[in-house]
Amino acid sequence: MTSPTELVPAPRSVVAGGGEVRLTAHSRLYAGPGTEGTGHWLTAVLRQATGLPLREARELDETDGDGIGLLLDPGLGPEEYRLVSDRNGVLIEGGDPAGVFRGAQTLRQLLGPDAYRRASLGRDLTRTVPHATIGDAPRFRWRGLMLDVARHFMPKEGVLRYLDLMAAHKLNVLHFHLTDDQGWRIEIRRHPRLTEVGSWRARTKLGHRASPLWNDTPHGGHYTQDDIREIVAYAAERHISVVPEIDVPGHSQAAIAAYPELGNTDVVDTSSLTVWDTWGINPNVLAPTDTTLRFYEGVLEEVLELFPADATGARGHSSFVHIGGDECPKDQWRASDTARKRTTALGLADEDALQSWFTGHFAGWLAERGRRLIGWDEILQGGLAPGAAVSSWRGYAGGIAAARAGHDVVMCPEQHVYLDHRQDAGPEEPVPIGYVRTLEDVYRFEPVPSELTPEEAGRVLGTQANAWSEVTEDQARVDYQVFPRLAALAEVAWSTLPAPAERDFADFERRMAAHYRRLDALGVAYRPPTGPLPWQRRPGVLGRPLDGAPPHR
Repeated sequence: MTSPTELVPAPRSVVAGGGEVRLTAHSRLYAGPGTEGTGHWLTAVLRQATGLPLREARELDETDGDGIGLLLDPGLGPEEYRLVSDRNGVLIEGGDPAGVFRGAQTLRQLLGPDAYRRASLGRDLTRTVPHATIGDAPRFRWRGLMLDVARHFMPKEGVLRYLDLMAAHKLNVLHFHLTDDQGWRIEIRRHPRLTEVGSWRARTKLGHRASPLWNDTPHGGHYTQDDIREIVAYAAERHISVVPEIDVPGHSQAAIAAYPELGNTDVVDTSSLTVWDTWGINPNVLAPTDTTLRFYEGVLEEVLELFPADATGARGHSSFVHIGGDECPKDQWRASDTARKRTTALGLADEDALQSWFTGHFAGWLAERGRRLIGWDEILQGGLAPGAAVSSWRGYAGGIAAARAGHDVVMCPEQHVYLDHRQDAGPEEPVPIGYVRTLEDVYRFEPVPSELTPEEAGRVLGTQANAWSEVTEDQARVDYQVFPRLAALAEVAWSTLPAPAERDFADFERRMAAHYRRLDALGVAYRPPTGPLPWQRRPGVLGRPLDGAPPHR
């Protein structure tokens, strides 16, 4: 049993009682209409972790005293829930199915760390839940994690595991970065070379791009279309939307290596390009031609089928498709006669306007199909189509400009929530790149800039942490960089906190002491508060010294 004062993220209100509910082999679970999915999930995870059979109850009164009830309450808001543990048992009521599920996650925390294990420890089946009344609702609609599976591929089982970890922290958006210069990770049946050629590279830069070290083992992998369907369905069961990212027009060398006609063939011999094996900003970008437009329309037609807009009730975010749009050098377009002719024919001022046209084409194409384009803040350059949204990564400025122009915003500034960046300034951090952002730094991050008016602030959908994978080549490395800082981001996104300077980090650390035991039970290889363990260090693998220059993503 865990105290209701040790929950992460912190709920809006907790009134502790003086007793406890005892769940035993005789306890039953009632799932009212609309809550059946959470009922199945909760029964399965608790049966697995504790051995409690939690047989189905046909009526709520069958749970009296030692059972669990799940109900919808139309008086509560989206994702809002109320959990009451008293002499009548445990009752979770939610404003929608997602709210009931969030409440079930809180119940799991109250049951103690062993509720997160994959098998019972064989002790007494009885589990206790402290008497309490908990009222809770999220601050933001968009509470996300971006996983970059393009630089280093994460096998399907790893993605499913991260969806479980997100659900445990009440996050509801997986931003799925599927394509980049270093790899194409999603099967597109009409363009098979995207995975046959584009999903693997011959070698990989080890460490920061300035490092002289290489890993000469070929690296690759991709998700079949059925893998994607499974991931999306698994996420939907946990009320998580999956937002796919297909990068255009930059970060596209893997696609050009597979289909050279997509590149600027009048400037570069694209037939000689391979999937990129190092990091940085790549000069090889897509050509602004009808061939490219038709090719990516075909790609997106399959993407839309795999990521249906109604896959989950998680606040409608599954309607979004991310098109990247960042870090697109224009040198090849300036040298390309084809690009110049297109710019002139469209009556555009320059190459920045050409990218705006390119982005606008896909914003309109997606809108015609009931979807919304979202991209990194560079897509603001030259103007942005109505209805498109912005991921503000280069600080707050892009998000402020987008909100003032009437666009929705997801705040994810690299200076605050890039979790591939170092967690400490000490020399023992593995592959230390980017800004130092400690657990406390992330906890004091504020997604809504003070410069915005209340109306403009309403354009901030929420926030997400970004986990780029150049230097996180396996599950243990991803875990180390993401946790425990993702727990802090989750609280920032979910809980209603005071201004950053007034936040009680000492209390958060106190609650994290209990949360580390949950992460231990889940097998998360997080960074300990005292620093990396010996096997978590990476001596000799170069990072990027903190030289004051903002690191690119």
